Amino acid sequence: MPHFLIKKEEIKQDSVELLNNENFFHIVKVLRAKIGEKIKFIDDDRMVYFCEITEISKSSLIAKIIEKNKTDRILNKNLCLIQSILMNDAQNLAIANAVQTGVKRIFPVLSDNVSAPKASLKDKVSKWQKIAVENFKQCERGDMPEINEIISLKDALSQFKKENILIFAEKYDNKTFDNCLDNLDLNSPIALVIGPEGGFSQKEFDYFIEADYKLITLGKMIYKAPNAIVAGVSNIVSRLEC
Repeated sequence: MPHFLIKKEEIKQDSVELLNNENFFHIVKVLRAKIGEKIKFIDDDRMVYFCEITEISKSSLIAKIIEKNKTDRILNKNLCLIQSILMNDAQNLAIANAVQTGVKRIFPVLSDNVSAPKASLKDKVSKWQKIAVENFKQCERGDMPEINEIISLKDALSQFKKENILIFAEKYDNKTFDNCLDNLDLNSPIALVIGPEGGFSQKEFDYFIEADYKLITLGKMIYKAPNAIVAGVSNIVSRLEC
């Protein structure tokens, strides 16, 4: 059952009231929900409300709160993703995979080998945020992920502590998962860096090596970028017990 993010002011004593907003439209017009159906909402304090729809009008929906509790569907470490922009469907899948694995913030970046035409990237962030919202609903996570504006790879890297940057590299890897986490600052955001379809350029690898970033391997296999996100985040989560 998908859940919907609501504002605290939409909670009225023992019910949730939606007034002609996006959630109302989705529930009533898209899902065609009926009176008596069960539905879940979550507020920005991660409180989940299990409800039953009691009233539907042309512009409002009222759902009685049956039960409420605090969700624990949230990573206890601040994992972020610096991700080279991919082509269309692959990029959409990358966003979905990042959200479903618990990434808190996604930095779409322009690296040297990005194939997507730059002219086509206008207004893409709002589309990617919608994909993030849909996956937030479907996987019932307790916090809403954020999509950053498109920036350069170097600008994205500059926003994190050096020791907290983990670059997944198909060559020149100098660390494994077993030894790359030793000096992480677990109280600060951790950045996982994924390259584009063609991988990082030699110029970018030279920069990584000169800056002494952690270049780590995902093993013997070469993953497509959306799958590398799942493999990378899952490895980090399992080791840090997020």
